[in-house]
Amino acid sequence: MTMRNGSARSRRPLGHLRWAALFSLLLGSFSQATAQTGLLRLDTIRAGRFDMGKMWTFENPPREYFSSTYGFRADQDWFDAARMAALRISGCSAAFVSPHGLVVTNHHCVRGNIVQVSRPGERLLEEGFLAATLADERPIPGFWVDQLIGAEDVSEEVLGAMDRAASQEEREQARRQVVSAIQQRLAARHPPGEGQVRVDVVALYNGGRYSAYTYRRYTDVRLVAAPELAVAHFGGDYDNFTYPRYALDFAFLRVYGRDGQPLNTDHFFRWSPKGVQEGDVVFVIGNPGPTNRLSTVAQLEFQRDVLVPAQKAFFSSRVEILREYHRSHPTDALMTRILSLSNSLKANTGRLDALRDPALLARKAAGERDFQTAIEADPSLRERWGGLIGRLADLQQRKRAVAAEYQAFVRLGAEGTESSLVVRALAAAEWWSARHSAASTDTFAALERRLRAVEDLPPELEEAFLEARLADILRHLGVQHPVTQASLGGRTPEGAAAVLLSRSALGSRQKTVEALDRGTLSPEDPGVAFGQALWRAYTQFLSTFQALTSQEQTLAAELGRARFAVYGPDVPPDASSSPRITDGVVLPYEYNGTLAPVYTTFFGMYDRHYSNGAGTDWDLPPRWLPPPDGLDLGTPLNFISTADTYGGNSGSPAVTPALEIVGINFDRNINGLSRDFIYLPERGRNIMVDVRAIRESLEKVYGGHRIIQELLTQRLTSPNLEPGSPWRTLALPAGRSP
Repeated sequence: MTMRNGSARSRRPLGHLRWAALFSLLLGSFSQATAQTGLLRLDTIRAGRFDMGKMWTFENPPREYFSSTYGFRADQDWFDAARMAALRISGCSAAFVSPHGLVVTNHHCVRGNIVQVSRPGERLLEEGFLAATLADERPIPGFWVDQLIGAEDVSEEVLGAMDRAASQEEREQARRQVVSAIQQRLAARHPPGEGQVRVDVVALYNGGRYSAYTYRRYTDVRLVAAPELAVAHFGGDYDNFTYPRYALDFAFLRVYGRDGQPLNTDHFFRWSPKGVQEGDVVFVIGNPGPTNRLSTVAQLEFQRDVLVPAQKAFFSSRVEILREYHRSHPTDALMTRILSLSNSLKANTGRLDALRDPALLARKAAGERDFQTAIEADPSLRERWGGLIGRLADLQQRKRAVAAEYQAFVRLGAEGTESSLVVRALAAAEWWSARHSAASTDTFAALERRLRAVEDLPPELEEAFLEARLADILRHLGVQHPVTQASLGGRTPEGAAAVLLSRSALGSRQKTVEALDRGTLSPEDPGVAFGQALWRAYTQFLSTFQALTSQEQTLAAELGRARFAVYGPDVPPDASSSPRITDGVVLPYEYNGTLAPVYTTFFGMYDRHYSNGAGTDWDLPPRWLPPPDGLDLGTPLNFISTADTYGGNSGSPAVTPALEIVGINFDRNINGLSRDFIYLPERGRNIMVDVRAIRESLEKVYGGHRIIQELLTQRLTSPNLEPGSPWRTLALPAGRSP
């Protein structure tokens, strides 16, 4: 097939890669495959060089590794340019793509904001949005964009101050004081100007090292363009964490300066006219969320047996409740919540599958033995850190004593997934305790205000959420537990929920306020009695669990110091929602007895649509049907690489050695879900929206010509949309008609 830019799709030789790196990749693939088929004994599995991943930090950039492996000069100027063009937004990543503040990210990173800026009568999440002119770009309240303007290792300063302290309390006080001093000193280096300067001091290696990241935060951010949810989230939850994939998951924003004009910036990624081919190297820059790669095997076993199953069960039950409610009460806001929770459910399912893989844990155990051997071989390291791994294992056994409580109380009180009666019951227990204690008048008044303020849920959701929480309590604590007795009283969760909602004043906000006004809310109320039993058990559990996790954090920080002493920055720290750059290669992989191609096309998107039919998760919006005139169906849509990405990398730019943007990271395949614990590039892939698909859709489907011109010429233009543009009616300023 000949693509639009004239280059034929072919297997490109990997001559620009080091053969040693490729051999290591293939060897790892063989080792994993043989372990999974039972041909390799688990006790023969060995750790790999990059098992802890490739999430490199900008304060310790892998200059020599990038340069020697990929054959270009990755000097400090290159890393600085990459750092300054990449951005952080809430929960996601993004990038400047023009000198006029134009920003690209994922649609799913801003879909809640798309709902937020929708005007009465609009359903922009469903219909899409394109601003015809600068004046039509819609301000997003409360939104911010952070540009990383400095990265510095401050470990010696922070750890030195902490080590001089005599007690744990003094250590924490010393840490706070030195962090504050660092923040003030680094912020003072940057003169006032556009954006507020802020400094984050982040613990890395579980607290074994510290780095300071200086940002400029911009708060005038406006929505420029976003496609329909149906194409941005094409395939829905079925296709989430899968590949091949056909999602057009992108959105454009713009940062404005104090003068109300588009921000002028010298740092941005140029839009690639050619994209990528098989064998190309890409670098993905973003802010991956917390991972657990440095955890010990005992810690991972506790996650496998307790934490992750509890999270998975919680998300499974609550997602089903919300889906059932959405069938009869569809709204964009509710769909946004369901999509977020469904993503968490599938992620935890993959994490649990990974933790239950004996080969994976065997490989982690091999790496742990290597680390332990290195500590034992050095007398100074052995004296300070020799017993840490064993002490961490002992703590996991002590945490198992409260495993049932963790599972019963998982995400207790979480907004949007908890019964309002449960939230009121907990608040009422605290309120009643304060009323009969030495609590100050202000404290008591604040607790009462909180109790009065709890909003009602729709009756169907309230009943379903309450039944689910009572079922969790019964399942994990048993019939004889005081909380079970106080809440169920021998009834089923369904029966107990009906009784509590009908007989307790906490069953609604109105009844709660009336009872407080009359002074009749007391422990005789069944909801208050339930709340008191729940509050006592929950606070006792928290006290025990938090004390153990506090000890665990202290030991993990020491183990992090030991790891850095042994390996230095050759082993990157766990992800921590702090800025990282990772390298990868555009490579296919084997799955289901076949080969996953390095990219998909619009042909595949239409095939999925017509194969599955209307009304499914592969249904296309009206403006895509039939295919618009001139749309090149052979245009690459999504592509994959071995780059080490994780949650928080959504919206991350994928760039070439020339710092041209070729894609926007939006997901991983199912094999990549194990990356919470280990980086295995043999089959794990990150998935990106190809810039060629974004350009093609803007030009042939949405009429976004001014955006295309800005991306390709770096010149700011703001013409009206051409007559007949399919988005013209959505882009007109308020008060005008087509």
